[in-house]
Amino acid sequence: MLLDTASLYFRAYFGVPDSVRAPDGTPVNAVRGLLEFITRLVQDHHPDDLVACWDNDWRPQWRVDLIPSYKAHRVAVETERSLPDEEEIPDTLSPQVPVIAAVLDALGIARVGADGYEADDVIGTLTARATGPVDIVTGDRDLFQLVDDARGRRVLYPLKGVGTLQTTDEAWLRERYGVDGPGYVNLALLRGDPSDGLPGVPGIGEKTAAKLLDAFGDLDGIMAAVDDPAAKLTPSQRKRLDESRDYVAVAPKVVRVASDVALPPFDPALPTEPRHPETLNELAAQWGLGGALLRLLGTLRA
Repeated sequence: MLLDTASLYFRAYFGVPDSVRAPDGTPVNAVRGLLEFITRLVQDHHPDDLVACWDNDWRPQWRVDLIPSYKAHRVAVETERSLPDEEEIPDTLSPQVPVIAAVLDALGIARVGADGYEADDVIGTLTARATGPVDIVTGDRDLFQLVDDARGRRVLYPLKGVGTLQTTDEAWLRERYGVDGPGYVNLALLRGDPSDGLPGVPGIGEKTAAKLLDAFGDLDGIMAAVDDPAAKLTPSQRKRLDESRDYVAVAPKVVRVASDVALPPFDPALPTEPRHPETLNELAAQWGLGGALLRLLGTLRA
């Protein structure tokens, strides 16, 4: 089981009230919420191995070099926070991230990242390496591209907490989007994704992208059709695709997750006892992790 950790603690942060606080009054809703998520995932799915995949770089420069708008709006949000004339919006999530890292490390749950890469790329690499079935837990649809029934790769997409998960396999993808896992990359880049700063091809939404992929097979087939006067494209589609050649040429590398990232050594086995119990006790007392941590420890022992 591979966790898109930031996706999950982000959901925990917004799903658990910030009245959940440490003894000193610091919000720990993301920390405790993530611990509850992991408890439920282990209880429901019994993974032998579990890896908390980590964003060492949430906006890698090599992706920005290809598409400068990649996640640029998120940088803008952080800049707005620091403007002196703006009303300060307190950031109560970022201070919780080091606490999450420390707790996972003390528990002995593998936490794996790679400099210059996002958690998605770590997940892509571990999925490529795996010899058995893989469950990817994420709220990021980009990882639908890794779905592969033949190799037992599926995405568990949280709909409500992690108690209600959408099991995303090839049948679901074809019914919902008309594509398989690898085809989702092409659909995503044509459609675009404002949340990631991917412009897409103007005028090509999700349904149109799916129809084009169905008609022409893949991205290369679509772009070949642009140059074929006999191909059944509307004048508007032909014009917009032609004007988007530069974007279409680089977008696959940005959208496709890496599968060959060099990763540090780690033990993916789900621990039954904490790796550093004294450190964990200190963290539990300092941050008031209480029942959330005790429930996870009990689940791991079981």
